[in-house]
Amino acid sequence: MLSIVYLVAIAAEATSGALAAGRRHMDVFGVCVIAFVTALGGGTLRDIVLGRFPIGWTQHPGHVYLVVGAGLLTVLVARHLHRVRRLFLVLDAMGLVAFSLIGTDVALRMGYGPAVVVMAGMMTGIFGGVLRDVLCNQVPIVFRQELYAVVSLAVCLLFLLLRALGVPPDLNTAISFAAGLSLRMLAIWRGWRLPTFSHRASWD
Repeated sequence: MLSIVYLVAIAAEATSGALAAGRRHMDVFGVCVIAFVTALGGGTLRDIVLGRFPIGWTQHPGHVYLVVGAGLLTVLVARHLHRVRRLFLVLDAMGLVAFSLIGTDVALRMGYGPAVVVMAGMMTGIFGGVLRDVLCNQVPIVFRQELYAVVSLAVCLLFLLLRALGVPPDLNTAISFAAGLSLRMLAIWRGWRLPTFSHRASWD
């Protein structure tokens, strides 16, 4: 299940990256780079930090073709994407949860402790979007809008908790995925977000 969701998710993330590049009036090469970084950047950074080599996508070149193709297709159909905005939000939420679970599983298989496992899951889930926004010269959306990083954190913690309680891996994955997706969609629907911090005082 996660394998299928992963492919759908990287295509959706590549689309969001291409749209962000379009808002910054980038050329086609820039679109492909931002699409790639958004879709595969989180997993790449995770593998580097954990010392997991070779990096995942280098062993699956089809994933590169998929994300670059999705980015180029977005250039052609961007004017029509507003019609499927709700579907796109669902796919993005599925990607967030799937990436978080995959990152968590990778770190667990490598024998890391809970803190590193959670950070690996969150890194996989959110850092593609962070890199996208940094390259597009804006404050990352995950730090200033609806619950996003918090959803990734909750998914990772729930997965570890159920694992500690002895829940079978497949059932654990299904429960964690469903819970994370539900939380993300509720956050969008209800406009849930963390309190913001604003400070304008001068130190001069």
